[in-house]
Amino acid sequence: MNLMSEIKPYRDSTAGKKEQIETMFDRIAPKYDFLNHTLSFGIDKWWRGKAIRLIASNSPETLLDVATGTGDFAIAALKSGAKKITGIDISKEMVAVGVEKVKALGLEDKIELMTGDSESIQFPDNSFDAATVAFGVRNFENLGGGLDELFRVLKQGGTLCVLEFSKPRNALVKLGYKFYSNSLMPWIGRLVSGDRSAYTYLPESVEGFPDGENFITFMAKSGFVQIQEYRLTFGIATIYIGRKGYKPTAKC
Repeated sequence: MNLMSEIKPYRDSTAGKKEQIETMFDRIAPKYDFLNHTLSFGIDKWWRGKAIRLIASNSPETLLDVATGTGDFAIAALKSGAKKITGIDISKEMVAVGVEKVKALGLEDKIELMTGDSESIQFPDNSFDAATVAFGVRNFENLGGGLDELFRVLKQGGTLCVLEFSKPRNALVKLGYKFYSNSLMPWIGRLVSGDRSAYTYLPESVEGFPDGENFITFMAKSGFVQIQEYRLTFGIATIYIGRKGYKPTAKC
């Protein structure tokens, strides 16, 4: 069973998860950055910084940022030392916002953002030294397929770094986080963005995501090795980092 297919961002049964995700992010793109930083109280910047420091330890030259959105992580990832960063996202409106940010910063020669599908990445095998996904893997329609694609486009020994929301383990933290994410966050999100579904979907998708050891198992099945887990801010978010190993071939 595909765990990710159980969570639906909209109640529209005529569209697949991928199409619903694309529509949802197209709709909230103009307000996304403001809401993202506001709803996280700015702590998302610290989370990104931690992930980028881990990537930097492997000195990547080329980096692919999947589910790049408006390009926040791609821009910040320049601090990893990467000379060329490519970001892809299925939402053309999110990418359009990101392209304007990159232009405003004069970074077009270092960062390229484009539309693209995480489960059918438009680059050849062994193209990148590192790949990143920040708050995007829980939106994959096929989690295993998306991780397989990330494995494919990485060079041998290349680094995958995933930053994603997770479920706190401490009972008191879990209680407070559930109240905030299920009640306050959707209300603020609807008030600012005008979208009734997007910020209800976020806590639902976090609850349905196979975090912790379950996600590490998915990474290992796709061929990643030396996988490490870093839980952040009482387990509200987690960084998973691993290297491309030699994926075993099925025996006939």
